[in-house]
Amino acid sequence: MEKGNLCIVLHAHLPYVHHPEYDDFLEEDWLYEAITETYIPLIDTFDRLIEEGVDFRITMSLTPPLCAMLNSTLLQQRYIRHLNKLIELAQKEVVRTRWQQELNQTAIMYESRFKQARYIFEEKYKRNLISAFRKFQDMGKLEIITCCATHGFLPLMLHKKAVKAQIKIATDDYTANFGRKPKGIWLSECAYNPGDDEELKKEGIRFFFTDTHGILYGSVQPKYAVFEPVYCPSGVAAFGRDAESSRQVWSALEGYPGDFRYREFYRDAGYDLDYEYLRHYLHNDGIRRNIGIKYYKITGNVILGHKQAYNPKEALDASAEHAGNFMFNRQQQAEHLYEIMGHKPIIVCPYDAELFGHWWFEGPDFLYFLIKKIFYDQDEIRLVTPSEYLDENPRHQVLTPSLSSWGDKGYNACWLNGKNDWIYRHLHKASERMEELARTYPENINGNMRRALNQAARELLLAQSSDWAFIMTTETTVAYAHKRTKNHLSRFNKLYHDIRNNCINEEWLGEIERRDNIFPALDYRVYL
Repeated sequence: MEKGNLCIVLHAHLPYVHHPEYDDFLEEDWLYEAITETYIPLIDTFDRLIEEGVDFRITMSLTPPLCAMLNSTLLQQRYIRHLNKLIELAQKEVVRTRWQQELNQTAIMYESRFKQARYIFEEKYKRNLISAFRKFQDMGKLEIITCCATHGFLPLMLHKKAVKAQIKIATDDYTANFGRKPKGIWLSECAYNPGDDEELKKEGIRFFFTDTHGILYGSVQPKYAVFEPVYCPSGVAAFGRDAESSRQVWSALEGYPGDFRYREFYRDAGYDLDYEYLRHYLHNDGIRRNIGIKYYKITGNVILGHKQAYNPKEALDASAEHAGNFMFNRQQQAEHLYEIMGHKPIIVCPYDAELFGHWWFEGPDFLYFLIKKIFYDQDEIRLVTPSEYLDENPRHQVLTPSLSSWGDKGYNACWLNGKNDWIYRHLHKASERMEELARTYPENINGNMRRALNQAARELLLAQSSDWAFIMTTETTVAYAHKRTKNHLSRFNKLYHDIRNNCINEEWLGEIERRDNIFPALDYRVYL
């Protein structure tokens, strides 16, 4: 007897990195790595399941910046160049390790995977991965939801027209990519601010997600905790994250990705191999970096220099074992909740998509085994999408979720602290000025003035990306985050003064349009 519903949500996002002014650019590797290790493996997993006759339901956000990069002809060409170099290096590695059996099997695996990635990207889907995900949605297997336009952190936007713009532009971009309006949204950083759901309702969005405490600390006590969605007063539904299922995947101590049989992420051939041997496969600056070929497994709580060789078969077996364990735990959880609630709960399991494949190399295999086991081996739980669930279960409690996020400490601390608080006075002023420009030029003007107004909106949107504040907090590529924030704000302010003084530099405008070319159909009047 069916006892519950399971909703797996994968949030796929990367900040918009597009630098045509350089021949190659280090941070563009974020996209190439995610395509090779996450997006193509997920597409391949879904295709395999469909070919095998396995029915499934997955929910996945594809953010507007990610879609823009996947659609970029320049980045598609650069990705093929990147992938061809990886294939060439993997082929050399197969030869180099031929007398090292424990490493050779892994080298052969990489050569096969990289060639398969090239086949899927270039031949099967003609460089258009958006069409692959759209195909799964049209088949009813995948529900694709949108996100804020540039992953802006809505709780820290003082100007509501900036919130409106982030949602409206995202909705329009989704419609252009997927041929329909989105039914749901992943609010950037899973961050909800009471009242923002009114803007979602205006765009026809039916649901969003919050972290667990967003529901538990709502305006009234939720009768069924996070195991049933709630309606905001606007009528938009909020689904809460299940902490137990999240912990089994996310936790550094308890999560599956920490199993010692899995591939070690931080030990990379880009640092292990001879420099001259690797030089051709590095960027033009010649600096060592991760190249995506990793020969060692986690092994245990030991330093990186003392790792055992990775065994692909052993890791594959571990992913099947963990998929079975995850399914068993959800069965037990659903049965327990069913007895308490008297009807079927929904268990919502949201994760960063890039966890599956990039950070957790075996993650796509885990999903493949999990979906097959749910389909064949049990009948207590079923996979559902949020839209499907709401259609079948339209009546729910009404409450206002609390302000919340899934960041450290659960609120705004990751995006507002001593390392990044300096950015907000500038973002608030730029938002104020963008509204002023929209009011001053409310008509659909043409020529350079219209181009400049639209570009000002783009620069503001790109400056608002939550990724820059997050990077400043985590202290990873801080210099790049500072540069991006300052460059977009500087360009916005120059555009603002040039527009107000009617002295637009057409050559300079053309250059920044070439660099910051997200949202080609953008209309600045969204800030009216």
